[in-house]
Amino acid sequence: MRDRFGADVIWLAFDLHPEYPPEGIPRAQLIARYGEAVYDRTRQRFEQEGLVYNPPPDVVPNTRLAQQLTELARERGLGQQMHDRLMDAYWAEAVNIGDADELRRLAAEVGIDDADTAWDDPIYLERVLASSDQAHSIGVTGVPGFVLDRRLLVLGAHPREVFEQAFASLE
Repeated sequence: MRDRFGADVIWLAFDLHPEYPPEGIPRAQLIARYGEAVYDRTRQRFEQEGLVYNPPPDVVPNTRLAQQLTELARERGLGQQMHDRLMDAYWAEAVNIGDADELRRLAAEVGIDDADTAWDDPIYLERVLASSDQAHSIGVTGVPGFVLDRRLLVLGAHPREVFEQAFASLE
């Protein structure tokens, strides 16, 4: 998309479930709420795109610490690297990205050796909350959510063709 449409991708924090406790919730609780079929469809979509679907089997993490860490990384010019590392760790490697020790390890891999700064300095939490509030104000209700050219909101994971059509409609 970047080459064809000149799109810049900027990942922003969005706290989808601020009500989750710091330790997250049991994955079984989410499966009971939405059904196993939702996860089967997600797994199939990942496989169709050649991606690995292997989130942590027991927990759905509270991602606020990860979002704060990503804000610290963004400030240091490592935001995309941190985002990518967190996504790979969660979706492909079954890492609980709500666990501070795991986050410290992942941060070190991208060159951040003081991850606790993201949790000790309130500015990073303020940025996450402000970003989430802004997303809510424009109608974002789920993840992923994409705002194209500041005029078109696309919610949910969709095949590439949907995004090609959306970008084309903006030309």
